[in-house]
Amino acid sequence: MMGKINLARVILGGIVAGFVMNIGEFILNGKILAVDWEAAMRSLNRNSISEHEILVFVIMTFVLGIMAVWLYAAIRPRFGPGPKTAICAGLVVWFFVGLYTCVGYWVMNLFPSRILTLGILWSVLEIPLGTLAGAWLYKEP
Repeated sequence: MMGKINLARVILGGIVAGFVMNIGEFILNGKILAVDWEAAMRSLNRNSISEHEILVFVIMTFVLGIMAVWLYAAIRPRFGPGPKTAICAGLVVWFFVGLYTCVGYWVMNLFPSRILTLGILWSVLEIPLGTLAGAWLYKEP
């Protein structure tokens, strides 16, 4: 029999997952790729990414963390609790968010390969690690 998902723990774990992912995003996009992003935006005849846009990305990364922990909670009865299931949930989220999006941008030749390649490689670690951190706090009611 499947129990109910503990939404309070999903949100708590999701905030932790989002925090881990936001730290990763800051390091990757705010430091490692900052110059690359400036050049990419200029090449598209666009302004630099604004503080408002960054805030949207930060908020959406917290939402992504919550959804990743929700997915962990949803598949937990079938796959069992623990790190393996959390990493599996994180990889599913990575596939639909990280890989799918970057491949689409790649096919359209929208952004430079360096940004997309590092984005794919970084996020395949960042999203499962964030999900793992958030899942660690998840408990059934």
